Amino acid sequence: MSRQSYLFTSESVSEGHPDKVCDRISDTIVDAYLSAMPEARVACETLATTNRVVIAGEVRGPEEVSADVERLAREAIRDIGYEQEGFHWETAKVEVLLHEQSAHIAQGVDARENKDEGAGDQGIMFGYACTETPELMPAPIYYAHGILKRLTEVRKSGEQPALGPDAKSQVTVAYENGKPVRATQIVLSTQHLDEALTSDDIQKIVTPYIVETLPAGWINDDTIWHVNPTGKFVIGGPDGDAGLTGRKIIVDTYGGAAPHGGGAFSGKDPTKVDRSAAYAARYLAKNVVAAGFSERCTIQLSYAIGVAEPLSVYVDLHDTGNVDPEKLETVLRDVMRLTPRGIRTHLGLNRPIYTRTSAYGHFGRAPDEDGGFSWERTDLVPALKAAIA
Repeated sequence: MSRQSYLFTSESVSEGHPDKVCDRISDTIVDAYLSAMPEARVACETLATTNRVVIAGEVRGPEEVSADVERLAREAIRDIGYEQEGFHWETAKVEVLLHEQSAHIAQGVDARENKDEGAGDQGIMFGYACTETPELMPAPIYYAHGILKRLTEVRKSGEQPALGPDAKSQVTVAYENGKPVRATQIVLSTQHLDEALTSDDIQKIVTPYIVETLPAGWINDDTIWHVNPTGKFVIGGPDGDAGLTGRKIIVDTYGGAAPHGGGAFSGKDPTKVDRSAAYAARYLAKNVVAAGFSERCTIQLSYAIGVAEPLSVYVDLHDTGNVDPEKLETVLRDVMRLTPRGIRTHLGLNRPIYTRTSAYGHFGRAPDEDGGFSWERTDLVPALKAAIA
């Protein structure tokens, strides 16, 4: 029997965090290639430090996109809001070291007459859903994202021009009888552009936005606040700390409330199962919970490089289910083809929909009309209910 009363904490980081700057650049490049060629292959890593960006990796796509990478990186940095002495979209040195995809990798992945398209690598991927929020996400990570997303909105709109792009949040949630009921501690560190501002000044700025983001009653007189606890936070972004693509994989997923297979998402085209199969696992888990089969669901998929079908499908309903997990493992394969091509076709992943995923989580977002966040749909519920019946 799992614990019913406890504290659990998750963190998020803003789009101006050094690692997220790198995720944003990498996913911008993925989208550019997919816009030009839906079957393009991209594995793009970015490093950012003081006024310098290095972009490296393997691609297979139109040469005109490769020639445009530096401009795309600068536009991404400008959109985030970096026009600071130590990191500026216009003056930073951008070095592009992309090269052709390995022929040996391609031969395992590409489809041939007698072979379906294989997975781009081996690995394990997890999906998770629960009833803690309407979006079927764990509450701590969902609200940690929400705080930073709201602060980014007021920064970019000019409502709070003193805030800088770099920020981190952390929310500790109290659970009673297995349900999230209040925030016991809130941590926020946000870059500010006015050196005269104190931690108390920043807390006065951000508190109303944090209160409006969390559910009513979650913050009370007992809630402990830590706002810019180290004092001034003027030097931020890649000037304050180097960033790398794929270094915030727990922020990107479930905030530590569920397992993670270890593979990052950003910078990878959807033939890479690190990305596409993790999206598929979330899609399946969310539909299982939305169908009313359980209050919590974890799904694991596993793949081998060059092999189309998953090696295993595992379902855990955490003792909250009303169906047989083993039956679900069979049913899930029936209602959705879990090969790399099957996933991409079902979810429409060969589109330029990835830049928007690079901050505030890949999960728990509303599906977009153009196919973005398609893995958040619950359109599989009727097929699941019919198959179980």
